[in-house]
Amino acid sequence: MRILVIEDTIALAKQLRDTLTAAGHAVDVALDGEQGLHLGETEPYDAAILDLGLPRIDGMTVLRRWREAARTMPVLILTARGSWAEKVDGLNAGADDYLAKPFEMAELVARLQALIRRAHGHAKPQIVCGPLRIDVAEQSVFVHATPVRLTALEFELLSVLAHHLGQPVSKTHLTEHLYHQDFDRDSNTLEVIVSRLRRKLGDGLIETLRGQGYRLAPP
Repeated sequence: MRILVIEDTIALAKQLRDTLTAAGHAVDVALDGEQGLHLGETEPYDAAILDLGLPRIDGMTVLRRWREAARTMPVLILTARGSWAEKVDGLNAGADDYLAKPFEMAELVARLQALIRRAHGHAKPQIVCGPLRIDVAEQSVFVHATPVRLTALEFELLSVLAHHLGQPVSKTHLTEHLYHQDFDRDSNTLEVIVSRLRRKLGDGLIETLRGQGYRLAPP
């Protein structure tokens, strides 16, 4: 999944980027509210992490302007510990969840993954499609209860398809949600990943829909 991190503390921004990248996400980082607002309005993200105390444009203004522009990606706000008024204001402005600083990275990753799942209508961390079972939280995949080892990109592509279970997902959507902003996006790479997934998962699970993209089809 593709995540936007807006945090002006460079050390924390780097830690967030490294942690989320290690969890298999593509991550873009903005160090001020102006850049973050622009990225959130112009790039497709599965979720955003938004610090409220930002230079140039504060986080609350960024959030309100996103929601006014009908940007619906889940937003996890970062607040100062004990600042209950900021939490309430953020939730009222359209945030989906919050974390008070300092926080544990494992909790942030878990909350973020839960927000993404719920945004796609999946309450549980496991998504089942016939013999295929995907555990998003554990980043594990099973076919007929047999574990299947996937690379990070293979898992992410499968995860995007699983979150849109039964729906066609265009190649453009997949590349936009698999790679960060500066990555050299190549549709041929996408086709190679899909081909590898089919070999590992078995035929029939991932369908190619001419002119529409790919679909993880329930039986």
